[in-house]
Amino acid sequence: MTGGATGTSRLKQWENKLDKESDPIRRQVLIDNLTAHYVYTDTNRARQLLAEQDALLLQWTNFDIQLNYHYYCAVIENQLYHFPQAAQHYLDALILAEEHGDGTRRADLYIDYSGICMNLDRLDEAETWLEKAEKLLRQWPDERLTARFKCREGFLRLHYGDLSTATELLLEADKIILKLSARELKDHYFLSLVHSGLGKIYERSGDIERSVEAYRNVVKICEAQGIRVRMDWHYLNVGVGYMSLSEYEPAELFFGKVLETGDDAGLVARASALGNMGYCRFRRGLFDEALFLFQQAEALFKEKPAGATYNFSIIEGWRGSLFAETGQTRKAKDHFAKAFEYARQIEDYKQLSSICHDVATFYAARRDYKNAYDFQKLYDQMAERYREQVNRRRLMELEVRYEAEKKKQEAEMLRLQASKLQLKALRAQMNPHFMYNALNAIQQFITSNETGSAAKYLARFAQLMRRSLEYSDLEIIPLEKEIEFLEDYLFLNEKLRFEGRLQYRITVDDEIEEDICGVPTMIVQPYVENSLEHGLRIKENGLIDVHFSLADDDTILCVVEDNGIGRVKARQMQRAGGYFNDHRSRGTSITKKRLQLLHQSSDKGIFVRIIDLKDEDSGMPSGTRVEIKIPIVEISVNDG
Repeated sequence: MTGGATGTSRLKQWENKLDKESDPIRRQVLIDNLTAHYVYTDTNRARQLLAEQDALLLQWTNFDIQLNYHYYCAVIENQLYHFPQAAQHYLDALILAEEHGDGTRRADLYIDYSGICMNLDRLDEAETWLEKAEKLLRQWPDERLTARFKCREGFLRLHYGDLSTATELLLEADKIILKLSARELKDHYFLSLVHSGLGKIYERSGDIERSVEAYRNVVKICEAQGIRVRMDWHYLNVGVGYMSLSEYEPAELFFGKVLETGDDAGLVARASALGNMGYCRFRRGLFDEALFLFQQAEALFKEKPAGATYNFSIIEGWRGSLFAETGQTRKAKDHFAKAFEYARQIEDYKQLSSICHDVATFYAARRDYKNAYDFQKLYDQMAERYREQVNRRRLMELEVRYEAEKKKQEAEMLRLQASKLQLKALRAQMNPHFMYNALNAIQQFITSNETGSAAKYLARFAQLMRRSLEYSDLEIIPLEKEIEFLEDYLFLNEKLRFEGRLQYRITVDDEIEEDICGVPTMIVQPYVENSLEHGLRIKENGLIDVHFSLADDDTILCVVEDNGIGRVKARQMQRAGGYFNDHRSRGTSITKKRLQLLHQSSDKGIFVRIIDLKDEDSGMPSGTRVEIKIPIVEISVNDG
């Protein structure tokens, strides 16, 4: 169903028909149509209709209506933050869909259920359902569902702390939805989710202005379509953004909108709006009004005690600052002490450091330098503990992301083996030494507070892992993408593993059109890895050169050349039980078999040649050169 004036007019017609209809079967159909809209626009009316639908289903059961009934109940329970109940309704709907539904309908339910799993913090389960949806979408492609899938996948990456991938996925979802010729109300709902996710990402990245813009987009979408789901939180997000920018009047405007929504389920949102509005009034010098709003907020938070301790600490800290500014020293001290105690109970070192800073400033303004000094020292201690907390959280996020990628990789390997597609398995495999070294290096950047470097290298590592997984299901990719993959792989080896002991160069002859020249996926990487492992691993000034040229009209010649220790010395060290025993060089042998199959219908002769390089003067080994003949498959620009 579409939103806007047309949707409203149709709703009125259906409501009028329902009011006059007595036949139970026709009433079921009308209720189903109305509920499809009301689950996003009027939760109370949707619940009334579903209560009647439940009774009608006892008299006459229709598969589609019964499935929709459970789906609509799940949506509403989710909106009311009753996540276990929502999960149960989704499972009931899934049972029906598995029995009778087509692939598209099942994919849609899988995508939605993954959102509930995320709300329940069952991220592994969410990932499993998204994988199932992705498989179905390969069989039944659907742009609308692809956008919803990318939106949920983006939120999953956001949960894992992978902000760059999350941003990419959400922007892709946004682009697909905006291109749809006819958007349903649910499409607009997902569009609001996309911008809400982007708002969270920008907020976490410290880009408050873009965060406010994204949250305002959510508000515009919802207001235009009459979507009232969690509108109080959308208004609150915009208000908090403006407050962070010290723009207190527009912030108060949006906090006021939160209070106007009257959503019974949004008690915490209303309490937060009151407290934040009080802070705005405090900053504008309206002290009595601020204290009154703090009191109202505190009373509401007490009605929902779960998680309220943090909010009590915030309010008490604001009261302390207010009384300090108005010269009421004793009250200021009392409220700062309460704020500190609340924060201490939940070990919130960020809040504790903020309070210590405010108290130190308070004492310094009163020339009580001893107490100011003591609290400044305490501030330093709390700030250091907060940094430790952040580092631990980042490490945990990194571990979770690594495990998630590893799980995906292992699942892909099992799928390929089960299908007896053994050649594809190579594409889902990468040397674990490289991955562990890269992750350990990134971990060191994090623990050393070099967050800029950690973020940069983590983004490249995530991109490499994502590409390796994406390409594992493709037979052919443009040469351009193969080169991008090699660039990421060599860049991370240079920066994180070899730490300045490696240089690399990738060149392509001008006559090769990289974007439309198709090559077998990840055909070169195993030979590059072999050079790194066997030739350059112990070199102090390693160099690897990868060059692509045309051998003939349907073949690319790729040359991988290094200045390593050579194959003879490498084998000697292996036999001696030395440095290379733990590296399993299966990649090149499997790739050779792949090339054999790819070249079996042509007369290319030798398609992989390995040459031992020697110094012209001394005759000593000076490296290895590998020449690989790769068949070309022409592809269109859009195929990659």
